[in-house]
Amino acid sequence: MKSFAKILFLLSLFVVVPAAFAQDAKEILARAKQASGGAAWVRIRTTHTQVKVAVGGLTGTAESWEDTRTGRYVDRFALGPATGANGFDGKVVWEQDASKHSRPEEGAEGREAASNEAFRRSLAYWFPERWPAAVEYAGEKEDGGRRFHVLRITPKGGRLFDLWVDAETFLFNRTVEKAALEIRTTFFSDYREVSGVEVPFSVRSTNGETQYDQFITVEKVEFNVAIDAAMFATPAPPPPDFAFVGGATSATVPFELVNNHIYIQARLNGRGPFRMLCDTGGANIVTPELAKELGLKQEGALQGRGVGEKSEDVGLTKIDSLAIGGVTLREQLFAVFPLASFAQVEGLRVDGLVGYEIFKRFVVRVDYERGQLTLFLPSAFSYRGSGTVVPFVFNGQIPQVEGEIDGIPGKFNIDTGSRSSLDLLGPFVEKHNLKARYNAKLEAVTGWGVGGAARSLVTRAKELRLGGVRVGNPIAELSLQKKGAFTDPYVAGNVGAGVLKRFNIVFDYGRKHLIFEKNANYAIPDAFDRAGMWLNQAGDAFEVVDVVAGGPAAEAGIAKGDKIVAVDGRAAAQLSLWAVRARFKSDLPGTKVRVARERAGQKSEVALTLRDLI
Repeated sequence: MKSFAKILFLLSLFVVVPAAFAQDAKEILARAKQASGGAAWVRIRTTHTQVKVAVGGLTGTAESWEDTRTGRYVDRFALGPATGANGFDGKVVWEQDASKHSRPEEGAEGREAASNEAFRRSLAYWFPERWPAAVEYAGEKEDGGRRFHVLRITPKGGRLFDLWVDAETFLFNRTVEKAALEIRTTFFSDYREVSGVEVPFSVRSTNGETQYDQFITVEKVEFNVAIDAAMFATPAPPPPDFAFVGGATSATVPFELVNNHIYIQARLNGRGPFRMLCDTGGANIVTPELAKELGLKQEGALQGRGVGEKSEDVGLTKIDSLAIGGVTLREQLFAVFPLASFAQVEGLRVDGLVGYEIFKRFVVRVDYERGQLTLFLPSAFSYRGSGTVVPFVFNGQIPQVEGEIDGIPGKFNIDTGSRSSLDLLGPFVEKHNLKARYNAKLEAVTGWGVGGAARSLVTRAKELRLGGVRVGNPIAELSLQKKGAFTDPYVAGNVGAGVLKRFNIVFDYGRKHLIFEKNANYAIPDAFDRAGMWLNQAGDAFEVVDVVAGGPAAEAGIAKGDKIVAVDGRAAAQLSLWAVRARFKSDLPGTKVRVARERAGQKSEVALTLRDLI
């Protein structure tokens, strides 16, 4: 629910100023201060704000407390079925989700965003000693027949954003800030006087997809209220909302590893079992079909994004019980999200997803070798093995470790929800000129997730290091995405199951470390698809959605849009998509495969010879 916590950040109705800046910027900010209250700002020590919030078909309320002398703050919200909070105590940035669990926000993006918030909330544009920044005058702009002075501001520890000041009234009109995955513009209007200063009572925030705009209407603002410093601190953990059967302290469940994805069986509200994808950083998700089957009430249409470049509508619902093996969780918030296209990619029915909500409550051991997931009560867990301990920080909900790829340092997300070995993100690839470094020329669809297909240049690296863990010769995919999760400039790469399954791994979110134990898969060479095509399920056939130029499939005459109706004489309806994919990837180079295809209603058989493309 991180995106909802960020809604309250929009209550920063003021923008930043620095210790040293151009004369034009200084004059503009001085006039803005005078126009909005002048000396009255000096008397403000704290701010308490209550607002109404509307976004994505949901409505709710939010409340904010700020220490304007230091930039400390705390925000709390209730939006439809979701509640949460976020804050900054001067050192630690934290998030609290709907289950009342809190975590530190230690990723670079979260820290930079919090620095910007602290700078704005401390009114440092008029009191630069509270939080330094660099400010420059970026000239005038015109919009809708109005003129604006634009200031370009970078707070200490933060990131650049633009402040637009109305050239006639000298009131702040908007801020424009580039986050990891979007450019967000926040508009301020309906200024009213409160205790001698002008405050905007209407705030609209947009990333350009207007159906997901966020609207805030201020209900109440009061200054200089008493605020206990403890309010800014990370909240204490809630009482347990789970129980093990028979008072046990652990539970082990089997999982299927399909397309390098972990699938477990879960029961929802006592019904099921249902097949759920297990993803280290993923939110709870159920499909609309399952929500209907369970009679769940769905609210809202929020923005959902993943590795693809399209947004999807996401609703919210509550589920009374989630049971996985011998442990049951109560009153869980779930997103309602269509996974039909994902099921076509996987070649099996997918009922939903679980991940972060499981990993944050338990110590979780993923035994890739035996196909078992074990959940331990954290207080009863004691590790006695010889695995390699790798510390991590939270990048949102995802564990992130310090690592290197062929000597280039970076921050790497650990993602059991990824089928790949290593995805290197676009900005990291560009920064280090990796396309040229690896002479990467093979382009292909390399993944599929929320928002559609992901395209990459595929190559082989020499060594990936994750803390003290080393993995030799991994397949590396250099992302070509222009939108979506793989355009994050704060992350070097995403480590998926192609690497992770070489180990049995303990995920200890409480202690913020991972423990890697080499297993029987460790020495198996990493391979890329040897057929040179991406297949999705299409009824009783497999649809060719991508063909690698010059690869075996292309040489055999297979084209995008063809339907594969049989492989080596067996009808596609009798085969599983993941088994065919696995064969194309793991059968030895030189293996000949007979493929029956259908094109424009005509069937024919071709033969392709598998070979290493990387």
